Formats: sequence, C-alpha cells, structure tokens
Amino acid sequence: MIKDMNDLVIISADDHVCEPPDLWEKHTVGEARETMPRFCTDENGKNYWEYMGKKYPSVGLNAVVGRPFEEYGMEPTSLADLRKGCYDVHARIDDMDVNGIAASLCFGNSIAFNGRVFNTAPNKKHALAHIQAYNDWQIDEWCAAYPGRFIPLAILPLWDPEAAAAEIKRVSDKGCHCIAMTENPTVAGLPSIHNDYWKPLWKAVADYDMTINLHIGTGNPQPHASLETPIEAWITTMPMSVAVGAADWLHLKALQEYPNMRIVLNESGIGWIPYFLERADFSNWRHKVWTHSIFQDRKPSEVFREHFLVCFVDDHFGLKNLDAIGEDNVAYECDYPHSDSLWPEVPEYLWPSIQHLTEEQIEKITHRNAMRFFRFDPFRHHKREELTVGALRARAKARGVDTTPVSMGGSKPLEGEVRPVTSGDLMRMMAAHAEREAEAKSA
Repeated sequence: MIKDMNDLVIISADDHVCEPPDLWEKHTVGEARETMPRFCTDENGKNYWEYMGKKYPSVGLNAVVGRPFEEYGMEPTSLADLRKGCYDVHARIDDMDVNGIAASLCFGNSIAFNGRVFNTAPNKKHALAHIQAYNDWQIDEWCAAYPGRFIPLAILPLWDPEAAAAEIKRVSDKGCHCIAMTENPTVAGLPSIHNDYWKPLWKAVADYDMTINLHIGTGNPQPHASLETPIEAWITTMPMSVAVGAADWLHLKALQEYPNMRIVLNESGIGWIPYFLERADFSNWRHKVWTHSIFQDRKPSEVFREHFLVCFVDDHFGLKNLDAIGEDNVAYECDYPHSDSLWPEVPEYLWPSIQHLTEEQIEKITHRNAMRFFRFDPFRHHKREELTVGALRARAKARGVDTTPVSMGGSKPLEGEVRPVTSGDLMRMMAAHAEREAEAKSA
C-alpha cells in the first residue's frame, strides 16, 4: 500500500552518463585500438575526445546537476566541472539513492545519445568495433556493477542494417533489450524510416524483443525563432518538437507488421499528447481516402497506445489528463544530470502531481510501465521494500551522501551583461569552445 512518497518505487526512463576516460581503452581489442576514441586534455585543462580526426567535448550537454541555479548556463568543459555521479557508477548509485530512484536507463553523452559519432566515422570497420566496445561497457561494466539498478541500452551501426541486426542479436544474448536510434535517419544521410533499407533491423527488433528508444535531439531539429530569441523560449518548446518524429514513427508500416514492437519517446513530456492523438485521428478521418493512409480500419490513437511509451520530468497537466493519453503509456524520467532534472528532490515534486491517481495508476507510471516496455525486472535482484524511496534514501543517509550545491565553473554564455540569454549567445559560446579546442590541437 502506498501511504506517502516514501513508499514509491521510481524507475527513470531517461538519464545520461558522461563516458569515463578509460571506456574504450578497457573494452577495445585488436587493430581497432589504433583509432579508438581517446580522452584528452588541452593546455587550459579542458577535456575532449579525439576520434578519427575529429574532436568532441567530453562533457557538456548541460550536465549541471549539483550546481547552484545561477550556474546552469555554464557549460561544463572538463570532468572537474561535473558531479562525480555523471561518470562514476558508484557515485551514480549514491545520487540515485539520495534521489529515491530505484533504476535508470542511461543514454551516452559525448558520443551523442544514439551513438551518432560512430555512424559518421570514416573507418566503418573500426567504428563497429568501437560501438561494440561501448555496448560491452554499458552492459558488462556500468549496468553489471549494480544488478537490478540499471537498464542496459545499446547503440547500433545504422549505416549497415544487417550489421545492426547482428549487433541486436549480440547484445540480446548479453541480456540487453533496449536500443537507441535516431528519430529521423535522413538528417544523418540515411534513408527514412519508411524505406525498405530498414527491414532487417525491424525484423531483428521483433525477433529479439527489443525496445526502440528515440531521445529528443537525435534527429529532427528543435527549432528556435531566431538567434535573438531568449534561450528560455527555445527550452520551453523542446519537448513539443518531438511531435514531428512521433507522427512520422506512428505512420511506420512496421508497426502494423510487428504488433509487439515498442517505441519510447524519451524526454518527450506528456502534456501535448492528448491533442496530438486527437489531431492524428481527425487528420486520418478527413484525409485517409485520398492519402491512401495505412490507417483505414483503425485509428492512429489506437496504434499509438499499443506501441508507444512517453516520458515526463514534471508534467502536472499531462497527469491530470492521463485518461486521454493512456495509463499504460506513461513513464517517469529524471534526466540526470541535465538542468531539467529535479535531482535530488524527485519524490517531493512527483508525489503531489499524482495524488489524484489510483494506486494502480501510480504503480504503472512510477515503474511498471517502464518494466514492461524495457523488459526489465529489478525485483529479480532486490525486494520491493529495498527499492522504495524511503529505503534508498535511508541508505544514502547512512553513507553521508552530500547534495549541497557546489560551484564548479565552466563556460559562460554572457560575460558582464545583464539581459536575457539568447539562442545566439549559446551557439556563440559553443563555437568559441570548439575554436579553442581546434587551436589547442594545432598547437
């Protein structure tokens, strides 16, 4: 019985990990070691990954958990700028416990959420080996360190659907049931999801009971009105930008062919979903005759509820309209270590927003839907009473986990000005950081 927030069991359907410096050093074998990603430090103490002639920030992407709010715009540029839980699995467990999070699905960071850096690498033979090294680390090291606390998530060689299908089988044999893909492959120069190119991958997904995870920002752009637009306006619309990809995947023919296919829209939010489904059904009713729609006998909303899971960080409106979304289609996400994350106070924010729901609905949203979609059962390794918010926080308290905000430094979008930060300011900050890295490399 759930009496208060301490009785909740919370699984996060979307978190992130900053790849540790020794990841590929430990897991890459053979000739692929010659070109593997290498962790570097420039003359200014900034970290970056060097990979096949290109440089990628080692951190960044707003990994600002544990900082005071006024530093949320300071983009981290080294591991020293980060809370240790961003890259160290033992510290991550501390941060999960103090936040009452029972289990977590973790996307990569510097490799892009879906491993895009490997899919654009020139040496595809080596890139495949580096993808496999990452997956081995994710499954055998990060997740295996604490069984039942992490949900393995693999990346794929999307430039070769047959190789991707083979990697799906390989990671499935290792106990992984989740893969990260791009919501729009055409952005990376690949065929659209409606092309027969992907048939081997769809079949492998079905054969090995995989869940496809589509994280915001892995394909379709998140548009902003102008470079002078306040960055807060851009941040406001980011979850709703997922609608473009959601509509595209909803019309995927493979969903009709494989009734058990599962798709997760990570970091999507849920408040916009009721209108999205209403609009999809309306559009289908008015236009399906002349468009030769795949939805002739069924409504798009029906197919959505059979195949999709949507995730929220803080969404009171969406939860108030749960019946228009589907209680079986919603999961919680923490988004650690990004600035939207409510760490270390997730239970305090989540509990008031679910008071109107039944205990069954609360159980589904906090963990059962995630367990079902991700084919993941934390209770194989832990008793339920060991994974409640109260139990996890008690252990964190016994270990003395400190959540005091710490000033850590990093790049600033504005220097000496007091005005709304704009999209252009953020882009210029990123460009300046990249330029400094290029100069350091040439020197």
